[in-house]
Amino acid sequence: MHIGERIKQVLEERRKPVTWLAKEINCERTNVYNIFSRRDISTGLMQKISVILNHDFFKELSVDTFKKK
Repeated sequence: MHIGERIKQVLEERRKPVTWLAKEINCERTNVYNIFSRRDISTGLMQKISVILNHDFFKELSVDTFKKK
């Protein structure tokens, strides 16, 4: 799973602008675009974004990691 792309997708599903997320995580808009390009992020940042977007990215990542083949 590309976590940055997934965060972007959930943000769009919530119909929130990038500027809103930037304000919520206390950073510049350009940093949010940088997050969207990342394949991985720190657990602290992912926790903060999960709470803000009310979405369990940890669960999704776990399911994706351990899905049966």
